[in-house]
Amino acid sequence: MNKNISKVDSSEFVLLTEIWEQSVRATHDFLAEADIQDLKPKVLNDYLPLMALRAYRDERGTILGFIGALNGKIEMLFIAPDSRGKGAGKALIKYAVDIMAAHELDVNEQNPQALGFYQHMGFQVTGRSAVDGQGNPFPLLHMKFAGTAT
Repeated sequence: MNKNISKVDSSEFVLLTEIWEQSVRATHDFLAEADIQDLKPKVLNDYLPLMALRAYRDERGTILGFIGALNGKIEMLFIAPDSRGKGAGKALIKYAVDIMAAHELDVNEQNPQALGFYQHMGFQVTGRSAVDGQGNPFPLLHMKFAGTAT
């Protein structure tokens, strides 16, 4: 098991929401400011409490990113922008697949960087929805883990 990955306490939900917002602003350029402001309280109050959450922490214990899974599905993976590309996302995905038995996920079709990352990690597209989970016109690609994470 990765020593950098640990459980999240509910007292850290505000920090996770800040990381979510920073990450979304860096990667989800298809979202309008109103969309982000609408989602932010839902992330904090509705989504995070439902998930099995794990954080990737540096040697000082600072959270660099987090993953949330529910019922065998990765529901969220967000990495602080200045920590992207340094292994936190890869470690969290491996943990979710190997330890949390989360083998499915949805990715925004309009986020090609994330799609490429998940494909690199062994996920394959199995379907598509024209709208997101809230019924908004942000198409989702459904993915399933198909092999060894690289």
